[in-house]
Amino acid sequence: MNIENILNEGINILQKNNISNPQLDSELLLSSSIKKDKRYIILNPKEFLTSDQLDKFKSLIERRKKGEPIAYLINKKEFWKNEFFVNKDVLIPRPDTELIIEQVLRIYSKEIQLQVLDIGTGSGCILLSILKERPNFYGTGIDISAKSINISKFNTKQLNLTNRVKFFHSSVDNFSIGKYDLIVSNPPYIEFLNFKYLEKDVVNFEPKLALSGGLDGFSKIRKVINKARMLIKKNGKFILEIGFNQKNKVKKVLKEKGFYINKTIKDYGNNDRCIISTKI
Repeated sequence: MNIENILNEGINILQKNNISNPQLDSELLLSSSIKKDKRYIILNPKEFLTSDQLDKFKSLIERRKKGEPIAYLINKKEFWKNEFFVNKDVLIPRPDTELIIEQVLRIYSKEIQLQVLDIGTGSGCILLSILKERPNFYGTGIDISAKSINISKFNTKQLNLTNRVKFFHSSVDNFSIGKYDLIVSNPPYIEFLNFKYLEKDVVNFEPKLALSGGLDGFSKIRKVINKARMLIKKNGKFILEIGFNQKNKVKKVLKEKGFYINKTIKDYGNNDRCIISTKI
């Protein structure tokens, strides 16, 4: 079977199963199966595939039709300016989280040297994107999941940043190493009762540990703020990703813990998504 025929077969299967981007998804899965880029697929529609390549593609289509995210099927996700390895042990990086990188680059010039802590580092996408942009920054990432720490370390090697970053397998409660000029965090903030409203791609496949903020969606955020207060230097900046309805509650706790609120940033859907604060 050639590229054109198998691609059409994949598109039809995904369409019948109400997958939202059947053509794009099929192209990405075929690219992964034959280890060629999308351009190659478009330029060589009549090329015949081996039975191994066909089996690989059909297997990925079967998984995709059940809702498994593309990023987990091809083990990669673009974030900021780089490609990150991801699997089911880490949250898939979101475009909205790139707002954190944008804000860091606005606040700090390339010349400045500082220490950054990323609480709940996951794939390492936030911390490593910042370090890639700012050659004089040094980073520390912590995560409660040992598997995600391994993924962070792998991504660090891929981006040639091993000499500027350390990772620790630790809960936020138990971490007490160092003092930091900048702390960033995208903690779990989804309320337990809201899980049923999430897309099936998310709720059925992404790690609950990286999503669930407890009954009120606020327990992990509170822990992160409590610890950040102790780990941050005076006048240090704290950039925190939040849920769309959490702004007022988060600002109140930050103020109680000795932070001055600089500003709130809205995401691409016009929801409150990040709070920037300074330790006073």
